[in-house]
Amino acid sequence: MPEIRKDPITQAWIIIATERAKRPDDFKTDAKPEEPKNCPFCEGNENLTPPEIFSYRKEGSGKDNKGWWIRGFPNATPVLRIEGDIGSRGFGLFDYMNGIGAHEIIVETPNHNDTFATMTTNQIEKIFWGYRDRIIDLKKDTRFRYVLVFKNQGPLSGTSNLTHPFSQIIALPVTPKKIKEELDGARLHYQLKERCIFCDIINQELMTKSRVIVENDKVIAIMPYAPRFPFETWILPKQHCDDFTMVGKQEIMALADVTKRFFAKLYKVLGNPSFNVILHDAPNKIPQQGYWQTIKYDFHWHFEVIPRITKVAGFEWGTGFYINPMPPEVAAEALRNA
Repeated sequence: MPEIRKDPITQAWIIIATERAKRPDDFKTDAKPEEPKNCPFCEGNENLTPPEIFSYRKEGSGKDNKGWWIRGFPNATPVLRIEGDIGSRGFGLFDYMNGIGAHEIIVETPNHNDTFATMTTNQIEKIFWGYRDRIIDLKKDTRFRYVLVFKNQGPLSGTSNLTHPFSQIIALPVTPKKIKEELDGARLHYQLKERCIFCDIINQELMTKSRVIVENDKVIAIMPYAPRFPFETWILPKQHCDDFTMVGKQEIMALADVTKRFFAKLYKVLGNPSFNVILHDAPNKIPQQGYWQTIKYDFHWHFEVIPRITKVAGFEWGTGFYINPMPPEVAAEALRNA
């Protein structure tokens, strides 16, 4: 019989459609990596991108030249622009503002066909340091309320035609609704129990182990109790922390270790899937000093990984319910055993 599960954080309802259940192998894809043809993100083509904002480089290599490990620059076609004032205003019932923000690209590796599964853990560490450094810098701008870090990989993820591994960072003048739902759910749990709900989830998952995929002493990858999509996964620090910019060397090393091992298993089970990775982080506290009074205690940064192996259709758009044909316990076991 199908189950309707409730997300304990956002209170969203998810249908686990057991009567439509599939085997993990049914979701496997066979997409082959493309060969680079004048790829602007490949090493040696630095002149094809905007000038870099930052890079981690080999000693002696110069800006906008070869010799980098990761490289960041403004998006050539940004969804928001950094110049100008927000100019928030209203017209009757309607509120609007100028499209102020920042939109940046982080090229994760010089190697066109690398993935999180094939990169060294040292290379993945550099990517996370890049996220951290750019978030710190962008949060200094008091016009920005939230800095979103995300990665789209594969043709079904919503990415462009570029297959070279890269992430995007968008600084927004508002806090996204999805993040607000998590913040509100986490704050309500803390008000009721004086505990972080994410810490409670981690502790419970460590007791049952049925949805744990991979872990080390500092970081864990789990499938949520009410996942919207098959193989949806959260990667979280075991020690409570609300703000990704507070991570240190040991945490970054542990995060890279779990990320590599998780994606190695994901590729083993699903082949070469399209997926999205999104960092859920604390909003910028500077513009609203005193507003986020308990966020240090009630929120917990984490990455969401969403393999794009099912489609969102009319039922989902019409109700806000998601239909997931793969129980997370089954999916987690498949990855653990990969």
